[in-house]
Amino acid sequence: MMLCLTRRLCSAAAVVVLIGAGSAAISEPTYGIAMYGDPALPPDFVSLPYANPDAPKGGEIRFGESGTFDSLNPFIVKGQAAAGVSLLTVETLMGRSYDEPFSLYGVLAESISTDDSRSYVEFTLREGAKFSDGSPVTPEDVLWSFEKLGTEGNPRYAAAWKKIATAEQTGERSVRFTFNVADRELPLILGLRPILKKAQWEGKDFTASSLEPVIGSGPYVVDKMEAGRYITYRKNPDWWARDLPFYRGQHNFDTVRYDYFGDGGVVFEAFKAGAITTYREGNAAKWLSNYDFPAVVSGDVVKSEIPHRRPSGIDGFVFNTRKPIFADWRVREALIQAFNFELVNTTITGGTQPRITSYFGNSILGLTPGAPAEGRVRDLLEPFRAELLPGALEGYAFPVSDGTEANRAGLRKATRLMEEAGWTVQDGVMKDASGTSFAFEILLATGADEKISIANIYVEALKRLGIAATVTTVDSAQYKERTTNYDFDMVDYIRSLSLSPGNEQTLYWGSAGVTEPGTRNWMGMNAPAAEAMIAKMVASPDQTEFVAATQALDRILTTGRYVIPFWYAEKSRIAHRKELRYPEKLPLYGDWLGFQPEVWWYQD
Repeated sequence: MMLCLTRRLCSAAAVVVLIGAGSAAISEPTYGIAMYGDPALPPDFVSLPYANPDAPKGGEIRFGESGTFDSLNPFIVKGQAAAGVSLLTVETLMGRSYDEPFSLYGVLAESISTDDSRSYVEFTLREGAKFSDGSPVTPEDVLWSFEKLGTEGNPRYAAAWKKIATAEQTGERSVRFTFNVADRELPLILGLRPILKKAQWEGKDFTASSLEPVIGSGPYVVDKMEAGRYITYRKNPDWWARDLPFYRGQHNFDTVRYDYFGDGGVVFEAFKAGAITTYREGNAAKWLSNYDFPAVVSGDVVKSEIPHRRPSGIDGFVFNTRKPIFADWRVREALIQAFNFELVNTTITGGTQPRITSYFGNSILGLTPGAPAEGRVRDLLEPFRAELLPGALEGYAFPVSDGTEANRAGLRKATRLMEEAGWTVQDGVMKDASGTSFAFEILLATGADEKISIANIYVEALKRLGIAATVTTVDSAQYKERTTNYDFDMVDYIRSLSLSPGNEQTLYWGSAGVTEPGTRNWMGMNAPAAEAMIAKMVASPDQTEFVAATQALDRILTTGRYVIPFWYAEKSRIAHRKELRYPEKLPLYGDWLGFQPEVWWYQD
């Protein structure tokens, strides 16, 4: 029986019938869903393959964070949310296995159903699913959460909400969402939406930053906190999902704590002193040289390396192309040529880290550096030939210097490109025809010591071109405010990318982000070709077409010259107290979401 909750939903009932009549066969409710094919795990799986179902329970894990926080609502634009809120206290309809490219299994929802064309999705809530205050999770909470997040939450939720034609309760514990576009990923995207308690927000401004804990249905609740200094989460002894197969071997600690410090260097010193119990080392050279302190020598601290098979993603200095000086691709290419990666890599990491070759490098989804587009990839790009930048079809690779400080070849190319774009060196200063000097600011967060060092090396290189770049550091609150509103010239930019990219790519690269604050399109790119490839990705009926569309997108992004890329880590490096353990079987994604603290445990 269908229960219409609002006039909008009731008036849409006929639309649902019409859409359903023209769709492929409706599937039976099932325990899980994959982007392509079937989930790897059977209906009677005992636990996720990378979780230890016999892991001991108890103990504490303590993380260190640089910066501060002033909010406990991570679902809105305002405020700097504390680490762990969404991860530990809020639940979703389905949960992701990180040993598969993109497969979900029921959590709050006991089942999911859709049709062959995925024109709709229906979730049936699990009986007994409860919020931390003991109240049941209801269809009304689900419908409210989707609409509230889609209309007033962070912009990352808006795109999917706009693709929903109708949202309705169809049974005592079931809800259905019918779509107005072809998007095969939408059922999975909606399965990962956080579900909040509607009653908590009655009479309150959802968009206002607040230190009131969000009432969720996750394994932990906020125990103690002091804004900007620390937050502790306590395991809910009455957590409704503690016996679900999906969660066997997960969320094993009694308490999870995040302590905040002024900068990354202080965090490391706190780890050495034993104030925090785990530390991710992002610098390969420091991993080799800085871990000879007594706790490591005695064996009380263990160094663990976690390999992965995911794309490199992008990490580097991003150009804000909203700024006129960066609007010309030749200028961006010139500044890429001036960035002496080999010298920077040797100076910062001892030359141990491989350079990022493209956004989806290190995976089947990435371009082959320097190789031309061929086959289906070329077919997808050809209609956009006129707007594509050089290299998208012909082949492109980031420059390689001789490693010397002079970098003469790179600077010669940079000078030539700047001249083509209308900039010449006059009396030692790079200027345009009107005499305006080429100068810009590199904005970084206080405590980002490694990125500050990279920026300082880059600034010295740019001086040889007559370019005046300055490095400005601000606290984390100012950094978030300025990046949210795109108030910067150049800034550090990190985007982790998965083996199953989809709708989130619009938030990263979509044209709405040129003017709409709070998106992840920090570069301000406006590329119809990229949006067409994203649409092709999410509508692709099979893996082959999906891979071709993603490789085409990778070419558009990389040849857009939006980011000066650094290096990526082919493995994670985690130093931790010996009492902190993790399973021998590692997930496909390695040390990523779903790994620490989820499948770790404490054992004396």
